Amino acid sequence: MSKISRDEVAHLAKLARMAVTEEELDVFAGRLDQILDAVAKVGEVASDDIPPMTHAVPLTNTFRDDEVRPGLSQQEALSGAPAVEDGRFRVPRILGEEQ
Repeated sequence: MSKISRDEVAHLAKLARMAVTEEELDVFAGRLDQILDAVAKVGEVASDDIPPMTHAVPLTNTFRDDEVRPGLSQQEALSGAPAVEDGRFRVPRILGEEQ
C-alpha cells in the first residue's frame, strides 16, 4: 500500500507548479514511496551512539595564513599588458559607448 496518495502527489505538483498527467501521478507516487522508504531506513540506522557529522572523514583547513605581502607596482602590473594608456590597461571599446 502506498504511503503517499495520488491526491498528495497532485498537491505537491501544484505547489511545485508542475503539470503532471494522470499516469505520472501513479509513477511519482511510487517513486516518492521509494524515497520515503529510503529516508525511513536512514532513520532506523541513526543512533544516539553515533554523533551527527557533516562529512564522513574529518576535514582540515587548507587555507594559508593571511599575511600581508608586498604587491605589484603599477608598472609591474602593466608590464605584460598588450596595450596601456594613461597608466591603465587599454581595452577595446564595447557597446558603442560614447567618449
